[in-house]
Amino acid sequence: MTAVHIPEIPEIADLPEIPDLPQGRLPRRVPVRRVRQILCLLPLLLVTVVAVQHRSVLAEGFGHLRNAQWPWLLAAAGATCLTWVAASVTRQGAVVESLPKRRLLATQFAAGAANHLLPTGLGASAVNLRFMTVCGLPLARSSAALALYLLAETVGRLSLLATLLVLFPDALRLGSLLPDGAVGSLLPAVGAVLLVAVGVLACVRRLRTAACSFLRTALGEARSVHTRPARAFALWGGALAFPALQAAGLAAVGQAMGLPVPPAHMAVAYLAATVAVALVPTPGGIGSVEAALVMALVAAGGPAVVATAVVLAFRIITVWLPLVPGALTLGALVRMKVI
Repeated sequence: MTAVHIPEIPEIADLPEIPDLPQGRLPRRVPVRRVRQILCLLPLLLVTVVAVQHRSVLAEGFGHLRNAQWPWLLAAAGATCLTWVAASVTRQGAVVESLPKRRLLATQFAAGAANHLLPTGLGASAVNLRFMTVCGLPLARSSAALALYLLAETVGRLSLLATLLVLFPDALRLGSLLPDGAVGSLLPAVGAVLLVAVGVLACVRRLRTAACSFLRTALGEARSVHTRPARAFALWGGALAFPALQAAGLAAVGQAMGLPVPPAHMAVAYLAATVAVALVPTPGGIGSVEAALVMALVAAGGPAVVATAVVLAFRIITVWLPLVPGALTLGALVRMKVI
């Protein structure tokens, strides 16, 4: 039998000395609970800041509401509430897995508040992305579902606008929504942005790889959704219902304020105005949407004074009244770890 050689273990005294670590306190980590408490209070703080900045608009809008016909205002409020249901249906249609219905609806209500506190679309997208990942969807699939939702919402809004323009070609002049020469100056800028984006993707290999991977995931998610008729109907039906309910809300407010414009023409004006300001990076479109809506209603034949009153009342109902409860819901969902 061959003898096994066991190396000798050096004595402790023979080991090299380990220098003493510098004395000092280690940085304390912020507890997760404290971070969540801060996140719960942050929406309310942002609501306060936005409300103070627009206090004159709020005062004027509430003043106009006192002279309005309340049944029509209630109809506008009901249409606004149904938009959250339509958004929930569309979100569910963008994924194959079943999402918890009550939490999904509460998330859309909270996402509406977040959307008015951050640049347009960013707040709602962040809230829904977090919600889907908490529900167990991988980040890549959640992002693909978000992109599918945005695509469906855009197609639905443009399709509804095109249909109404065919049915009511004299509703308004779209060129009146933009200053003279604005379209001619905007198209080169959009083309330049697209060329820069394509050039960056072509030159940077890592970005190109990531874009191709995301595109494959998004196409796979879209195919999976459209193999299920219920999901496809929810996706495209909700995408059409959402802008239709928003336009119906504006038409109801117009009726309440006595705006001498047919409801269908008001719906065309709303859709055209929201499409025109879709690329304006303001929180919830605050400021840009009001200006575009007033211009669109005037182009549809309404007096400027009454159109301004209608837009202010409409924004009070759809933006400002749900903002505080939406922020509270957002904080509660963060505390409950739903998002």
